[in-house]
Amino acid sequence: MREEITINDKRIILVGTAHISKESIDEVKEVIEETQPDTVCVELCAARYETITNADRWKKMNIVKVVKEGKAPMLMANLILSAFQKKMGDQLGVKPGAEMIAAIEAANAIEAEIVLADRDLATTLKRAWGNLNFWKKMKLLFQILVGMFESPEISKEEVEELKQTDMLTEAIEAMAKELPEIKSVLIDERDIYQAVKISETKGETIVAVVGAGHVPGIKNHLNTTVDLSELETIPKKGKIGKYIKWIIPILILGIIGYGFFRMDTDVTFEMIKLWVLANGVFAALGALLAGGHILTILAAFVAAPITTLNPTIAAGWVSGLTEAWIRKPKVDDFESLATDITSIRGFRSNGVTKILLVVVLSNLGSTIGTFVGIPLITRLLI
Repeated sequence: MREEITINDKRIILVGTAHISKESIDEVKEVIEETQPDTVCVELCAARYETITNADRWKKMNIVKVVKEGKAPMLMANLILSAFQKKMGDQLGVKPGAEMIAAIEAANAIEAEIVLADRDLATTLKRAWGNLNFWKKMKLLFQILVGMFESPEISKEEVEELKQTDMLTEAIEAMAKELPEIKSVLIDERDIYQAVKISETKGETIVAVVGAGHVPGIKNHLNTTVDLSELETIPKKGKIGKYIKWIIPILILGIIGYGFFRMDTDVTFEMIKLWVLANGVFAALGALLAGGHILTILAAFVAAPITTLNPTIAAGWVSGLTEAWIRKPKVDDFESLATDITSIRGFRSNGVTKILLVVVLSNLGSTIGTFVGIPLITRLLI
């Protein structure tokens, strides 16, 4: 797909690609060689540029730091998305992002300037996550986890359709039916962001290589004036979000305290026992499903009832750090990461992704345990 627009004496050529199409790679090279642009814009941010150009990037990752900074869920989502692309790319014999690499190489060959036109991936994911309420976050997390078990098969007809659109856009459009807030951030905002970056780029002739699904939106916004800092801002947590993480512990302690002062000590001990079991068992089950060490599972069980009452720390952090301490990832784990993320067995066996799974599933189990435990201990007051 190729669109040419002239704005303010600039010749802008939009090349829409399917991220796993060999034809897209050839088209990108052909357009750049033919037009000899001053600048080539690519649908990449600095993080994604590093991802596709530096195969050894995983070896430098500090997994303990990732867990401590609470970035495990975001890294998990990124890896699952990468796995989905790789599965589909393997079926077509194309490496995901190959057309972007081709654009960069072709630009370097003619000494054209390269501009990374996309918004930072972490910012995009945080803005998308921040736009969802609690239940929709749980729904999205469930969809992501389910996605780990899927092995998409692509027919010849679907391959032809991918040449006219962008695979990621198609996936996001399908998700948008259930979570429209996701589409507005992942597609619409990025259309505007890239349009502004492209229109502000210096040079008389500019080639912009983007996913085909973004071409119409970018084309419509090339004359749009927008302060990009507004699209780079991470939404602040609302007052309800800030208060609710403290309301739940106060509610739980209030119920147990009421039972202690208004009823006998047997009821209080029964409440504490049910609370520990509800949180501990579900958190431990999450660590077990992730393939955690027996001590990791025990750490999740012990930590969950305590961390639920302390919003500054999460059960998954404790279990994840325990797993990292007991089974420190080896060099082989980092080297095989790109292959291991394409299967649930690989996710559970790789030392890096196992830690991430432990964090995410332990936290999910603790959350479920909270919603199970509150009615259980409340019932004892009747």
